[in-house]
Amino acid sequence: MTTFLQFHILTPWGPSNPNRDDQDRPKQAMVGGVPRLRISSQSAKRAIRESTYFALDLAGNLGTRTKRLYGELVKRLIAGGAEAAAAQAAAETVAAIFGKLDAPKKDAPADRVATTLAFISPAEWALAEELAGRILAGEELPKEKDLKKLVLRRADGAVDIAMFGRMLADDADFNREAAVQVGHAMTTHAAQAEEDWFSAVDDLNKAGETGAGHLGETAFGSGVYYQYVCVNVDLLVENLGGDRDLAAKGLQALARALALATPTGKQNSFASRPRAHYIRAERGTAQPRDLTGAYFVPVKAQVGIPGAIDALESMADRIDAAYGAVAEAVEVMDVERGHGSLQAIADFAAASVGQG
Repeated sequence: MTTFLQFHILTPWGPSNPNRDDQDRPKQAMVGGVPRLRISSQSAKRAIRESTYFALDLAGNLGTRTKRLYGELVKRLIAGGAEAAAAQAAAETVAAIFGKLDAPKKDAPADRVATTLAFISPAEWALAEELAGRILAGEELPKEKDLKKLVLRRADGAVDIAMFGRMLADDADFNREAAVQVGHAMTTHAAQAEEDWFSAVDDLNKAGETGAGHLGETAFGSGVYYQYVCVNVDLLVENLGGDRDLAAKGLQALARALALATPTGKQNSFASRPRAHYIRAERGTAQPRDLTGAYFVPVKAQVGIPGAIDALESMADRIDAAYGAVAEAVEVMDVERGHGSLQAIADFAAASVGQG
């Protein structure tokens, strides 16, 4: 049976604007007929991938999301002594494996990008360079799908690709189904964006005209956010080619990043660096369930984080009473009550991989 690892996280945010919409305002959502502030799943995943825990703990096991494989290959081939025209031809053949390239520019033929982002593992990047070198050496190569098999992998050691998946539009055979599902975070209470009007003084105009040298406005919001994350542990191991040790290491990094990694929008303006105050990690083989329902009736602002914790735990107990226990094991870190630790959560997450 499939093992699932679920995280329920409550994080307090002061005035901030970490994840903006097309009007530069905090993203929002209507939940239970009440306005809430929201942080998108995409923004949260980006913050996790860019976190220190991923960068340091998983160094050498992270993919690169880019449209610029072609240009990077050209640079490396030329640096290795190849002629520009030959390097461009080889790079075009290899880069096309990951997706279509845009048309070359007359004044800058090497300045080409793919039409879509590709998530490329370290192993695939190395194989792409190797293949480009073989093309430069004049080797006869297979065509189309057989050529792709020289580079593309269905499973490898890229933890972020294994977790968050990828789609290659030109060859679905090498898509990767995401093992980690990340919900949109939302405030547990009613919340709306506010406007901050600000001005700046011209330092060289102190004795001159009155008034500001610049006027502007920016939007912000604050609140306690609920975040839900679900991991299909068996799929994660499969996506990593059966490497259980790497999967456990990845889950430890994920647990730590969920507590600390946040989107960095408007960071210089608000210095918003919150930490999770509550994490409930659950492990089991039953069908997963999120606990968003705890907040369809918004928690009153006066009860703060303790009230949000009570609502979440009450909802978990009620669902278990109706459907049977979802989790076979639970680990909790509760800053408000001085219980548990992030290290314990990370160890719990790693232990979800088991021995196989």
